[in-house]
This record gives sequence, C-alpha cells and structure tokens, in this order.
Amino acid sequence: MRGRRLMQAVLLLCSVALLSTGCETAGTRGELEDSTGALGREESAKGRSSDIYVKLAIAYMRNGQMDVALQQAKKAVSIDPDSTGAHNAIALIYSRLGEMELAERHYRRGIEAEPRNPYIRNAFGTFLCQQGRYDEAEQEFVNALKNPLYRTPELAYTNAGACNFLQGSLVRAEAYLRKALQASPTFPQALVKMAKVKLQAGEYTAARGFLERYRAAARHTAESLWIGLQVERALGDSDQAASYMLQLKSGFPDAVETRLAIESEVR
Repeated sequence: MRGRRLMQAVLLLCSVALLSTGCETAGTRGELEDSTGALGREESAKGRSSDIYVKLAIAYMRNGQMDVALQQAKKAVSIDPDSTGAHNAIALIYSRLGEMELAERHYRRGIEAEPRNPYIRNAFGTFLCQQGRYDEAEQEFVNALKNPLYRTPELAYTNAGACNFLQGSLVRAEAYLRKALQASPTFPQALVKMAKVKLQAGEYTAARGFLERYRAAARHTAESLWIGLQVERALGDSDQAASYMLQLKSGFPDAVETRLAIESEVR
C-alpha cells in the first residue's frame, strides 16, 4: 500500500511538471529541470555587493567616464567572479573601448556562469550582430527567449528582427518584429524598425502607419525622421517631407541621417 501511494505521488508530480524535460522516478535524486535558471532566486550578500559596483560602472559609462567605469566593473568581477551582471557590464565596456576579444571572453564567462540568463544572452546576441556574426547572434536571441521569466522579450525579438534586416531578410525581420509588438504593442524600437522594413519593401502606406504609431509612443529620433522623410517622398507628400527635413536639420544637425537627407536633396 505504501509503495502504491508513493508511485501515485510521483505520477502526480509528473503530470504537473508539463514544462520539464523529464520526470525523476522513485529512488532517484535531483530536481526537475526548468528553463528559468537563477531568475527568481534570492540574491546572496556577495551578489548584492557586486551589483553595487555594476550599477556604478554603468552610471560612469553613461557619463562617458570609461576608465572609471572599467575600474568599477573589475571590482564587481573580483567580488563575485560568477556574477553574470558583472561580466555583462565589463563586456559592454570593453566593446565600447574596441576591445572585442576581451568583451567576448566576458560575455562567454557570464553565460557559462548562468546559461539561462536571458539578459546576457540578448546582450551577447547584440554584440555578435554588430560583428556581422548574424547566425550566432540569432541563436543567442532565441536562447534569451527560451526563459519564461524574461521580463522584456520584446527586446530580444526586436534585436533579432533588426539583425535579420541587416542580412537583407525582410520576411524574417518582420516576423520577429511582429512578435515583439505582440509582447509590447507600443514598444518604440519595434515600431520604428517595422516602419523601416516596410519602407525597404516598398509598402509606403504601411510604413507611414507604423511611424504614426511610433510617434504616439515616443519622440522622433534622427532615424525615425529619416525614415519618415523617405516615406513621404515616396507617397508624394512634399509638405510632410519638408517638415521631416526641417526637424532633422534643427534637431539633429550632426546625425548621419541628416547628412544622408541633405545628400539626397542634391541628387
């Protein structure tokens, strides 16, 4: 009777663990596998101390003080060599400094420490895409999206879409961007990238629609204005095109997009 009850309990656990890769049988040790990794676990005192330096490193980096940012990131790694956040931060700083080999080494060390962490997977994917390693980058975005506790999947979907756009794969780019907008319908980066995809595909009215949705969610950037300028020229609205040009010249005089817009006028 006792054996039957034990087996019933095991079967009940198996029926509940639908997302696990398998079920332990009676008499075996170990935990059911999941795809959440360390997300949701309580952080250790060492981890909290390391996180303070990570935040300082990011703050200094944003302020342009790369030398101090690197010092703080190194302190974070020395306190907690297994901190994914610390390796993520120092990798980002090294990439900004042009130290690509060191950046990749720290990305990989962070992933080795916490393979299911979606944030470093997304960051590493972005890094790989910037290096033109598109297939590897897409796999990292996919890996990030496997974690059901990932709070911002729209980021990885958008980055995967942008990376496919760079490869010239408009169909795959749009598919990823639509998933991003399913996760967050007003996510500005996904909306402006969709406008760019539609512009490239020659679907100008659709591009205008995504740009209008973008403008309702965020302020114009040089990128969005340049897209809008091209769309309105294609649709024959010279007044709106002129408005975009004026906003580019006044708001973003040194931007690459402004230079492209001015050069396109001369042709």
